[in-house]
Amino acid sequence: MQTSKYFLVASEVLPDVILKVAEANRMLRAGEARTAQEAAKAVGISRSAFYKYRGAVQPFSDMRTEHIVTFYALLKNRPGVLSNVLSIFAASGANILTINQSIPTNGCAAVTVSAETSPMDESVERLIADAAALDGVVRFEILAG
Repeated sequence: MQTSKYFLVASEVLPDVILKVAEANRMLRAGEARTAQEAAKAVGISRSAFYKYRGAVQPFSDMRTEHIVTFYALLKNRPGVLSNVLSIFAASGANILTINQSIPTNGCAAVTVSAETSPMDESVERLIADAAALDGVVRFEILAG
C-alpha cells in the first residue's frame, strides 16, 4: 500500500488541467453544474480527465476542517501594527492559538501566529491578502500547515 504525499503548490505552476478540475469541483459544490459531465464541459476538459483527478485536487482554502496553520509575518516596529494584523484574524473568524514575536532588530520584528482555520468565515488566501496589505507589514505568508 502506497501512502499519499501532499504538497502545497502555487497555482501558477500547475498544469492547466489540474486548475480546470479544481474549478469543476467548485462548480459542482456550488450548484453551478448539476453533473460531472456538465462541469467538465463548462471548464473545457473531458469527463475522463475530470474523473482521473477529481479526488486528488482540492484548493488549500477547502482543507480547513480542524486545520492549524502557522503564519509568518515581518512587521515594522511601530505601535499598532501587530494589533492591526490580529484584527484581520479576528475578522476572518480564525481562532488564534499562539503568537510569538522576536525582539525587533533593524526596525522590524518577526512574528509567528498559529491559528485554527476551520471556523473561518473567509478563505485563508483572503486573510493573507488582507494582512499583507496592511501598513507596516513587510511580509506575510504561510510558514506551516
